[in-house]
Amino acid sequence: MLAKKEMRSKIKNALEVMTEERYEERSNAIHNRLFQTDSWEKATTIGVTISRFPEVSTKEIIEKAWEQKKRVAVPKCYPRDNSMRFFYLTSFSELETVYFGLQEPIENETVYCEKDSIDLMLVPGVVFDNRGYRIGHGGGYYDRYLQGFTGEKVSLAFQEQLVASVPTENHDIPVEFIITDEGLYA
Repeated sequence: MLAKKEMRSKIKNALEVMTEERYEERSNAIHNRLFQTDSWEKATTIGVTISRFPEVSTKEIIEKAWEQKKRVAVPKCYPRDNSMRFFYLTSFSELETVYFGLQEPIENETVYCEKDSIDLMLVPGVVFDNRGYRIGHGGGYYDRYLQGFTGEKVSLAFQEQLVASVPTENHDIPVEFIITDEGLYA
């Protein structure tokens, strides 16, 4: 089995050749599958990152949540202690660009969201397997944050991000299901 770093690199390279048109089309297929799930219907507060290409686009998910009067909480990472906290987002103007070009909530313009307020967490990642395990970007922020998280965990991915198996460690927490542009995997 390939090491995590090699798997991450291989999948990122495969995704980066996607055209903008294909990226939007495939992201929309994933959004539509998500919006039809009971998990989405029941959720009142969605935890979601602000995506960057080639991740599945989350802008439309956030807009749909606002349209349906759901609350949206987005993460802010604190590299000094490797922690992550979520803040309610009510407008894209409440975001700032931080390290590596990531967009995060402006802390003094947003309200802190308690972990147990989030009932649906869209967990990002680079590589996934059909057991719900994932390889993230390598910082371990979600692995730490999801300890003790009681809401539902779902990941969104393009089909080529699914592999037979990813290496796991004791602290890894799987998601309940993964939605791709070709189906739903539980």
